[in-house]
Amino acid sequence: MDLTAVSTVRKIIHVDMDAFYASVEQRDNPELRGKPLAVGGAAARGVVAAASYEAREFGVRSAMSSVTAARKCPDLIFVKPRFDVYRAVSQQIRDIFAEYTPLIEPLSLDEAYLDVTENLKGMSIATEIALEIRAKIKAVTGLNASAGISYNKFLAKMASDLNKPNGQAVITPKNGPAFVEQLAVKKFHGVGPATAEKMLRLGIETGADLRAKSLQFLVEHFGKSGPYFYGIARGIDERQVQPDRVRKSVGAEDTFAVDISDLDLATNELRPLAEKVWSHCQAKGFSGKTVTVKIKYSDFTQATRSRTTALPYAGVGDILAAANALLAGVYPFKLPVRLLGVTLSSLTNDKEAAENEEQPQLGLGF
Repeated sequence: MDLTAVSTVRKIIHVDMDAFYASVEQRDNPELRGKPLAVGGAAARGVVAAASYEAREFGVRSAMSSVTAARKCPDLIFVKPRFDVYRAVSQQIRDIFAEYTPLIEPLSLDEAYLDVTENLKGMSIATEIALEIRAKIKAVTGLNASAGISYNKFLAKMASDLNKPNGQAVITPKNGPAFVEQLAVKKFHGVGPATAEKMLRLGIETGADLRAKSLQFLVEHFGKSGPYFYGIARGIDERQVQPDRVRKSVGAEDTFAVDISDLDLATNELRPLAEKVWSHCQAKGFSGKTVTVKIKYSDFTQATRSRTTALPYAGVGDILAAANALLAGVYPFKLPVRLLGVTLSSLTNDKEAAENEEQPQLGLGF
C-alpha cells in the first residue's frame, strides 16, 4: 500500500441523518417537536438509543442509561423505539442514494458512504451532489441530513460532523493532512476510548503526534491497525466504498430488570438471545464459526469469552451449547450480572459452508 500519495482522487460522500430515531418520532408526533426527547426505555435499566438535539443540550447521549439521562434532563420525554418505521425510512433514503451511484456502503440505518467519482447523474462536483441528496431526503422524508465530502472515507466521515445538524463540509486533498494534524486523536473515527487512552500514554495526543511515529512503532503498539493509523495521520485512507460489505457479526443482548448471581438463571437468559441470533442468520442464509458471550457486571465492567470451531455452527442448539459452556467458564461471577449478550462471528454463507464440507478431509486415523 502506498502511504505517501493518493493515486486517484476519489469523491466520497458520507451522509449521516441528524438524530435519526428521535427526528422520526418528532416528525410523526408534532407534540414532541422542540422538546427534549429520548428514544429508549424509561425503566431503571433502560438505555437511550437516540436523543434529540434539545436533549443533547442537557448532556443526554445515546448509550447513556435512562436514569442518568433523566437526572441530566428532568423534563426528558421517553419514547419506545419503532424499528420497523426506522427501517422503512432508511430504505427511502437508500433509494435516493441509488439515484446517484450504485457504490453505496451502509454503515447503519442512518448513515452511509457513497462513491460519486463516477455517478449516474454525470455531475462533476461532489458538493452539489451532496446538496441535492440532502434536499431530496428532506422532501421525501421530512428529515434533515448532514454530509461530509472528501477524497477518502476517513475524512468524509470526519467532515460530516463539522457542520451538524443539517449542514455539510468539505475536506480537500490540499487541506486533508493539515486538518488531521490539528485534530485530537480521541476525535478520530475508529479510535475508541481505550485506544485513545493508550495513544495518550505513548505521547500521542494529536494527529501531528501520530504522524511523528514510525510505521514500525505503530505496528509494534497497535498491531494490524498500525498501517491504518500511519495512513490517516497523513490524510490517506485507501479503503474502497464497498456496496457488498460483508457483515462481520450478528449479536443480541439483554439488560435484566434485576441483577443475576445464579448460574442457572443466567443460563436460561442465553436461550432467547441464541434464538434471535440464529433466526437472523437463517433469514440471511449464513452461519458463523465463532460464538462470543458478553457479560456486563453490576459495576458496568464487562468480560467476553469466545469459542471458534473449524466448521460453521449448524443450528441454534450448537450455538446455545457453546454459549452455556462459555458462561459456565466465568462462574462464580465476580459480581452480579446486569447484561448478557451472544454474538456469532466469522460469518460464512450457506454456499461457502457447503463447499467447505465437500473438501476432502485430512486423514486423522478416525
